[in-house]
Amino acid sequence: MTPWIECVPNFSEGRRPDVIEAIVAPFRSKRGCALLDYRADANHNRLVVSLAGNPEPIQEALLEAAKVAVAHIDMNQHQGAHPRIGAVDVIPFVPLRHMSMDECVALAHAFGTRYHEETGIPVYFYEEAALRPERSRLEVIRHGQYEGLKAAISNPDRHPDVGEPRLHATAGATVIGARKFLVAFNVNLGTSDVRIAKEIAKAVRASSGGLCHVKGIGLALEDRGLVQVSLNVVDYEKNALYRVTELIRMEAKRWGVPVVETEVYGMVPAAALLESAAYYLQISGFSPDQVIEFKMLEMLGNNTP
Repeated sequence: MTPWIECVPNFSEGRRPDVIEAIVAPFRSKRGCALLDYRADANHNRLVVSLAGNPEPIQEALLEAAKVAVAHIDMNQHQGAHPRIGAVDVIPFVPLRHMSMDECVALAHAFGTRYHEETGIPVYFYEEAALRPERSRLEVIRHGQYEGLKAAISNPDRHPDVGEPRLHATAGATVIGARKFLVAFNVNLGTSDVRIAKEIAKAVRASSGGLCHVKGIGLALEDRGLVQVSLNVVDYEKNALYRVTELIRMEAKRWGVPVVETEVYGMVPAAALLESAAYYLQISGFSPDQVIEFKMLEMLGNNTP
């Protein structure tokens, strides 16, 4: 049976359409690698790509895209709201079908070595693929961002897992790992005071005593005159999106600011949305089996030889 994975590489480019299209091009053309979605944000100055398919063609496409990114992105000139340490900032592998988490970990380690050999970029492993317990959290590896890591990488506790203890001259470093499905979820607030977003993110995220399995930072959306609580819900089954939203809404009321809108960035499991829909509609005893499209897909799958 053919193994399937999801991969969500993040690139530090969200403002130049020609560079974005050049990075995405290998994912369009590689047979066996399905380009599900890609989104670029100018405020974050970041490109998030969602892929699915067989591990081999996805790896080949990743290497091609990484080489394009290295050729066009200079981290010494890069500015953006989102934390980052490299032109290709993070590459997570997610098991989807006929692929275990342990196999994804092995894939991340093998790919990380090859990636360094072909690009010269040092690699850190995170989440399930972390070689050091403290590096399971991405924010620990990205502490100080590119500028801080440039000096700190020479310290033994900040050495990369693959490569010499120095950043690539222009592309920085890359974090590669294996993890469960993550929902990138943003809540935009009706104020220009980024301090409020930072305080609310602190109240919500797990590391500050908030909701478990939730990471968050506060950012300014300067071109819109808004601020954003930018979240990663790393286990939506443990903390539903509606619970995260309602906590932020409650905290925002304390500051006298409204929730303007929410955003799902990239792909999201249907179950994550259905749970929140059932909550807000107050549907009693709702089951995903009641969704006709799911039932039809199940029927089609059962009829496939």
